[in-house]
Amino acid sequence: MGLDDKIGNAAEEAKGKVKEAAGKVSDDERLEAEGKADQASANVKQAGENIKDAFK
Repeated sequence: MGLDDKIGNAAEEAKGKVKEAAGKVSDDERLEAEGKADQASANVKQAGENIKDAFK
């Protein structure tokens, strides 16, 4: 996994956490769901990169 990928995935996950928290605070279910989706997307990307690294 390249450093750029790690940073990008971490940033996407952090953005998702912020969105989720903002959705909870403002009682906006859509924003909260978007945050969870962003986090899930980042986690899937990280898992894919980890699998690539395992085969190197």
